Amino acid sequence: MAGIFERIALMFKTKATKTLDKYEDPRETLDYSYQRQLDLLQKVRRGVADVATSRKRVELQAQKMNGEIDRLQSAAQRALESNREDLAREALTRKAGLQTQLADLQTQHAALQAEEEKLVRASSRLQAKVDAFRTRKETIKATYSAAEAQTRINEAFSGISEEMGDVGLAIQRAEDKTLQLQARASAVDELLASGALEDPTGTVKDDITRELDALASDSSVENELAAMKAQLTGGPAARAQIDAPEEAAKPTQPAQPSAEVSDEERMS
Repeated sequence: MAGIFERIALMFKTKATKTLDKYEDPRETLDYSYQRQLDLLQKVRRGVADVATSRKRVELQAQKMNGEIDRLQSAAQRALESNREDLAREALTRKAGLQTQLADLQTQHAALQAEEEKLVRASSRLQAKVDAFRTRKETIKATYSAAEAQTRINEAFSGISEEMGDVGLAIQRAEDKTLQLQARASAVDELLASGALEDPTGTVKDDITRELDALASDSSVENELAAMKAQLTGGPAARAQIDAPEEAAKPTQPAQPSAEVSDEERMS
């Protein structure tokens, strides 16, 4: 069972890593890292200020203690001059205690001063590191932005970007629908021509009628073509063939007896 749970956990971690890689923006990551370094630098600076404050407090206590030691020294001197050896001894005893405390303060002061110097050096190194990181961060961000823009341009030109892919799919769908409509129209025309479908606007023709119509159309075309050829050659047959349809088109009238004698008969 433990192996199964480990495999499941590994699978979820893998999926999560892929998802994070997909949506992670290196520029945001760099900005976040830079902000973390600035926070750390601010903490170091606050540490330096705290240590410097403690050192200064110890210095003030040492100065005050030195003044107290000097005062006790003077008091012991005056007491001894006044033949008050007991008071002089008490003043010197207190002075010795203060000197012991002063030595401890001086030790603390030296430790705080050393710590302050160490923090100042660390702060300076960290400041230089943060400045270098900021410069590199901006360079990487600019390079990444340029590469991202170039990639989008190349994808747009190649048509593999999401936006251009949608446009390409729309064009493909439009072409498919156009081809489908053209194929349907052609199929309907063929069915109407073959008689499989009836034309509601015209009369129904069977195969024989269509063949006769086709022969008549071919004969008319041939006659007209022959007439045009003869007209070009200027032959009498051409004139007869051209005039024949016109004479045939005129209505026939019955012959009327003429009372007048024609000029030809009079001449004869």
